[in-house]
Amino acid sequence: MFMRIVAVIFPIFAIIGLGYLYGRFKKPEMKFANQLNMDVFVPALVLSSLAGKSIQLSTYSMLALGALAVVLGSGLLAYPIARWLNQSPRTFIPPIMFNNSGNMGIPLALLAFGEAAVPAAVVMFMVENTMHYSLGTWALSRKSNPLHVLKQPVVIASIIGLTISMMEWSIWPPLNFAIKLTGDVSIPLLLFSLGVRLTQSAFGDFKMGVIAGVVCPLTGLLIAWPMAMMLPLSPEHQAMLIVFGALPPAVLNFVFAEKYNVEPSKVASMVMIGNLMSLVFVSLALYWVL
Repeated sequence: MFMRIVAVIFPIFAIIGLGYLYGRFKKPEMKFANQLNMDVFVPALVLSSLAGKSIQLSTYSMLALGALAVVLGSGLLAYPIARWLNQSPRTFIPPIMFNNSGNMGIPLALLAFGEAAVPAAVVMFMVENTMHYSLGTWALSRKSNPLHVLKQPVVIASIIGLTISMMEWSIWPPLNFAIKLTGDVSIPLLLFSLGVRLTQSAFGDFKMGVIAGVVCPLTGLLIAWPMAMMLPLSPEHQAMLIVFGALPPAVLNFVFAEKYNVEPSKVASMVMIGNLMSLVFVSLALYWVL
């Protein structure tokens, strides 16, 4: 079991570590690469994952509901903790609510459960990402328009992919292969860019970073476990929902905190230390479900 867990998490943290080392020595500007990934490669991954298979909404609807419960439930649990710690809810709650379902969640699902599990991981990522771009940005700035989420390439690719799948249309095989090949770029680039991004964050408020590194996975698991038991999910989807709950804060939290000037240095510490601590919590979650 130990070696199985190592086999799952080693490639993920090896690529993150490679990105971190490269970022420390070369200090690359990753803004264009990250934008390209979110505009082209990740949407291609989503499209190929959804359109390439015959997907019934009923297959993933309960999993999507579970992921939504984890996101919203984590935020509700984080609110009294923020008050108790005398921290601004706008600073503390988003990193607890919105986890790293893209950079870490999709690669983790691929390595732990196989390629057949990628569509399920993409569905949970879609839920978390949609909520982050809508509810998350609105919580940081009331001037932001939650409907702007509909303009995100990932959301557009999700709608197209689900439509193709439900209508049981088929994509011309050479085109389908090109889309898949493009999407395959996204996972290693997500991990590599996460490593580079961590070099640009500071430990800053170490105490708050450690608190977030513990609270984020614990609140997620407190919601994910009962939801996995109550919802009519397959054993694999139950396991994936629990691992989803154990994920650390998303790097996008820092990007939004910087954009809306909501204590970005503190959020950077929460993201950085939380992702470092995920080595423990993700391993424990994998041990639990595997």
